[in-house]
Amino acid sequence: MSLNAIVDEKIPSRLHMVPAFVASVVKKLRDIQIDEDTLFDLKLCLHEAVVNAVKHGNKEKSDLTVHVLVKVSTKEITMEISDQGQGFDFNKIPNPTTEDNIGKLHGRGVYLILHSMDHVRFLNKGRTIKMVKALRQE
Repeated sequence: MSLNAIVDEKIPSRLHMVPAFVASVVKKLRDIQIDEDTLFDLKLCLHEAVVNAVKHGNKEKSDLTVHVLVKVSTKEITMEISDQGQGFDFNKIPNPTTEDNIGKLHGRGVYLILHSMDHVRFLNKGRTIKMVKALRQE
């Protein structure tokens, strides 16, 4: 199964740039004719991961970058988002569905990613998230 990179870019750690960047990636994904449900999941997870990289990883330091790599095969799409921050321990992320956290207005990004993608791994001491979404076979 050959993976072809359709996106391999570094973007500055500026939150206001994220929506336009995600839209440009979604346009490329649309060109390969992905079903709307899968496209929705990919857009949501890409947005959440890039925002987390800018905000929490790089602490919105505009001199740091976020690297986004999106690869496509006939069976799956892989997205890797890497920041230049200190990393984090995935196991210490609070569960947003507990009684203490359910009312909070933040802290759901990783939860959404874990429940929207087929495989998720944190690499490089938490500085990279690798997400895989299987494509529907017709």
